[in-house]
Amino acid sequence: MNRLLPLLFFAFNSLLTAAEKPNILFIYTDDHSYRTLSCYEGAESWAKTPNMDRLAARGVRFTHAYIGTWCMPSRTTMLTGQHQYGIATMRMKPPYPGATYDPTQCRFWPAVFRQNGYHTAQIGKWHAGNDAGFGRDWDHQIVWNRPRHPDNAPNYYHDQLLSIDGGEPQVVKGYSTDNYTRWAVDYIKGAKRDAAKPWYLWLCYGGVHAPYQPAERHLNDYPDAKVATPADIYPPREGKPGYMQKIAAWEKAPDGEPVLSDKAIGSEVGDDFDRDRGRSLSQWSRQYHQAVRALDEGIGQVLAALEESGQLANTLVVLTADQGYAWGQHGFRAKLAPYDANIRSPLIVSMPGTLPEGKVCRTPVGGADLPPTFFRFAGLELPWDMHGHDLTPLLKNPAAAWPHTTMLPFTADKFGADCDAVPPPPGNLHKAGVPWYVMIVKGHHKYVRTLSPNEPEELYDLKADPEELTNLAARSENTELLKKLRAGALAELKRTGAKMVNSLPPVKE
Repeated sequence: MNRLLPLLFFAFNSLLTAAEKPNILFIYTDDHSYRTLSCYEGAESWAKTPNMDRLAARGVRFTHAYIGTWCMPSRTTMLTGQHQYGIATMRMKPPYPGATYDPTQCRFWPAVFRQNGYHTAQIGKWHAGNDAGFGRDWDHQIVWNRPRHPDNAPNYYHDQLLSIDGGEPQVVKGYSTDNYTRWAVDYIKGAKRDAAKPWYLWLCYGGVHAPYQPAERHLNDYPDAKVATPADIYPPREGKPGYMQKIAAWEKAPDGEPVLSDKAIGSEVGDDFDRDRGRSLSQWSRQYHQAVRALDEGIGQVLAALEESGQLANTLVVLTADQGYAWGQHGFRAKLAPYDANIRSPLIVSMPGTLPEGKVCRTPVGGADLPPTFFRFAGLELPWDMHGHDLTPLLKNPAAAWPHTTMLPFTADKFGADCDAVPPPPGNLHKAGVPWYVMIVKGHHKYVRTLSPNEPEELYDLKADPEELTNLAARSENTELLKKLRAGALAELKRTGAKMVNSLPPVKE
């Protein structure tokens, strides 16, 4: 019977009129690890996120969501449904974080929603090309366009240069998380939209990206915060690739506490925000979690607006982040790398009355799966091939069998045709030193192939070794599993049209 539910759901949705189609609220946070949500395993015992926890209690919480590897590719996947190498004409263009693309070749799917009766809106951070798409992709937009205004790009929390509905950008005062929340609440309650249409809102918070700045009201929160020192915060790291032996964002202080190293200042995140050298891991983690507090409050206000306006039952709510963020794990204070500590995101999907409540799905899923899911809920056909898979079967039954392989490729700052061949070192490196890779997760096993010559393959049992400390690839008893996952990664690259599959460098024997 469960196998029929997605088919019946789609058939029903296809018959809906525009006015009956569900709204979609897509809440997207930044550099926001799953470990900061108190409903997730691995969260600090002292950190509390009651509103995000409440959303999880009213929906399906995914434990292993691999949404992206860093800001720009994650966002462009959300807009196209494709991995980096499929995003035609997208290019980074100096000065950082400038970027450009041809909208006739690189289409963003919210325009398709607009053409099919949806009112579309985007509020908050934009990091997907200088052209933010107002009037083509968005009916309403309050956008902090980092690529277009690089001088203002560091202003994650205050004095942001914002453009409203395509107008001339103006500096707006106030704490950005609170501003975005207020404008989202207004939109949900009916401002700036056609009340006769269903709506899609992409709410893009900038928190908790560096400089991890809390709202003033939260500066005294978590006064006794302490975090355990990760097992592999200092090199060497046995079984891991060569670049992982060089990661050294932390050093040991005389009292034994890890402190941020001079080597880490500005090097891992891509933006030179950090001014305080020598601060401890616990101090940094406390500040980071303090900044999450405003996100949690804002999400609570947005959900309250849905309920108060009578739209909760007819709105699909999705909460996730562009990727996670490591604090000490594997030596990082960064995203990018293929380890759960670096890139694993929260993912909660809720629609009370339509989807189960209080359920947990342990099946690994990816960011490319979200756009096809939105199209299924809207009852629309996909306008082009997308790399992910509709998550409706797992949303209806979180324990359902899932035949698909979740893949996350990393091609640093390259997109589209620039990914057709793997460049030799150092052309295959992100400026933080992380090389291109392909990662797949199947069941509770993760496989990583670093795309540099003669690097070891990596194989982890995420159930037995969630910290990914022990690379199982070289053990003879895992030979068949390794071959299977290696073949699975190649098959997924081929399925999604990755031309670089023909130029992968050899692995270490």
